[in-house]
Amino acid sequence: MNKILIVLVVAAITGCSSGKKQLTRGNYEVAVDQAVSRLKSKPNSKRAKEALTDAYPYALDLHLNKIAQLKSSNEQFRWDQIANSYDQLSHFYEIVKRCPACSEILPGIQNYRTEFNEASLAAAEERYAAGVTELAKNTRESAKDAYRHFQRVEYLSPNYKDTNQKLDEARYNATLRVLVDQIPVHSRQFGITHEFFQNRINEYLRSAKLNEFVRFYTVDEVDTEGISEPDHVVVLQFDDFVVGQTFIKENTKQVSRDSVVVGTVDVDGVAKDVYGTVEAEYISTVKYLDSGGLLDMKIFDANTGRILLQRKMPGEFHWVCEWATYKGDKRALTEEELATTKNAELPPPSPQFLFKQFSKPIYDQVATNFRKFYSGY
Repeated sequence: MNKILIVLVVAAITGCSSGKKQLTRGNYEVAVDQAVSRLKSKPNSKRAKEALTDAYPYALDLHLNKIAQLKSSNEQFRWDQIANSYDQLSHFYEIVKRCPACSEILPGIQNYRTEFNEASLAAAEERYAAGVTELAKNTRESAKDAYRHFQRVEYLSPNYKDTNQKLDEARYNATLRVLVDQIPVHSRQFGITHEFFQNRINEYLRSAKLNEFVRFYTVDEVDTEGISEPDHVVVLQFDDFVVGQTFIKENTKQVSRDSVVVGTVDVDGVAKDVYGTVEAEYISTVKYLDSGGLLDMKIFDANTGRILLQRKMPGEFHWVCEWATYKGDKRALTEEELATTKNAELPPPSPQFLFKQFSKPIYDQVATNFRKFYSGY
């Protein structure tokens, strides 16, 4: 990189981080932050000083005018917005005071923390009242709204009245309780259980953040926690499955290769190679074990019995073992064919292993359907 290009790159980076560009775009808050950040590392930056000198008065007027308009309006939750503006102005005060070069530029900068605290309390009162009103409507959707109001109260004014209790009450009323009933699979013939599949589904539902207002329960958890009436019931049941269905395919073919040294002859006392064609009989055997199953997923409304969703989800797994033998000259074989003759017939995997393998793609489909159905519920 030549010197001129280096200078241009440095100038571009400096100009961008000084806040000048954001100032010209009308992004006054960003311009102040960038200018302060630049002056902390380079106190003599002329561009950053100019940006801070110009941007802060614009940002201050912007917020003070907004506050004045909101105070004279009847807009719902206006105190929330007023508190946000005071919070931004307090932020400016704090970052400027931690930057000596910035304090020289704005020596009389005002701290609006007291105004923020007062506005936060007013906003908390307004939000709390809205939360109580929504909670009294006694519907799941209104409980969701109440929960969000009380969350905002907790942010604006921690430990305000009985907000923590109201949060718990709103969340409880907003939560959809879903019983997930996984019908057991047992096979005396194969000694199969799908407990690992059940555990994987249960772990997914415990750890995946599908929806903060949906909770999934196993049959045991419903009994333990005394939930007599879940809202939804999900039934997962294998309609059918086959494990280790065996197919064997044997193929015999004649193979040959030309221009292979098959001997030598003496020509005037000198040994000469003799070339010819070599042949062999190649016998390959392939054993296939096919396994698969079909899972039925139904989601019921527990109050009406209506099916809300039904999906059939297939899964397959194919195990293959290949080996070969030959008769004749092995030089007639390709490298791949020769390598296959070194394979041995392997014992088939256990039925439990095969069941686990074909159920993996089914698990992925179940997880996808849970996510799609409940993420916005």
